[in-house]
Amino acid sequence: MLYLGSHVSLNKTNGMLLGAAKEAASYGANTFMVYTGAPQNTRRQPISEFKTEEAQASMKEAGIELFTVHAPYIVNLANTTREGHFEFAVDFLRKEVARSEAIGGKQITLHPGAHVGAGVQTGIASIIQGLNEVIDPQQNVQIALETMAGKGTELGGNFEELAMILDGVHYNDRLSITFDTCHVFDAGYDLVQDLDGVLTEFDTIIGLDRIKVLHINDSKNPSGSHKDRHANLGMGNIGFDVLNELVHLPEFGAVPKILETPWVAVSHKEKRAPYKEEIAMLRQQKFRENFLENIVQDH
Repeated sequence: MLYLGSHVSLNKTNGMLLGAAKEAASYGANTFMVYTGAPQNTRRQPISEFKTEEAQASMKEAGIELFTVHAPYIVNLANTTREGHFEFAVDFLRKEVARSEAIGGKQITLHPGAHVGAGVQTGIASIIQGLNEVIDPQQNVQIALETMAGKGTELGGNFEELAMILDGVHYNDRLSITFDTCHVFDAGYDLVQDLDGVLTEFDTIIGLDRIKVLHINDSKNPSGSHKDRHANLGMGNIGFDVLNELVHLPEFGAVPKILETPWVAVSHKEKRAPYKEEIAMLRQQKFRENFLENIVQDH
């Protein structure tokens, strides 16, 4: 089974999880990713408002078997310099894991964090401590640490840092990895020139079996730029062929592949999601050079 989907909205306006499932289905997706609320703040609706049962029925009808969750950006377990933030991050992440489990998510992607000047070792130690406080060995949801581009002081920009975190967490069977193609490429792992080599290195340091979510994004910047700027499939420096090859590798057959590519302008005032076209491209294993033009024409 090839699980292809994208980030979709989850809010009261669109019908919460039910609306998210319907949006995913409209793109021809059989998986999707949501935030449980705005990624930049702590405002969250009660679980009773998520329309979980209706969403599950809608997903079954549309052939959507699973979905993933993304933790908010405001959770930074590596921040030891801001008084009270570590305690906040632990508490809020614990609640996000519970919310994810309550609505049926199996993986919650987490940016490992940024040390904001305290240093790599201090930041990693803080992440490990935080995850050890958050993780309940009985939880069903795995926390999927995301590969990062390495901009600023963020951690997880190389495979060794992620391995250090995994090794330090007591119940690390409750941890997995979200492999983001743009982030890995921007971090300096050249997927274009040596896809097999990058995956072999990851397998040696961490293990390919740890990858439970793939974020499929092209990159606006060259490898090693540490910029983290996503591009539409085939419109960046990675290119469609490499991303298509990665998506169809048998090792990742059961792994959800999530698009986080930019919305496309259909006029000087309006943008629309490209996910229907990009999912179709990957299913057909064929790059359509004019797909952005088609999005505008179809609007």
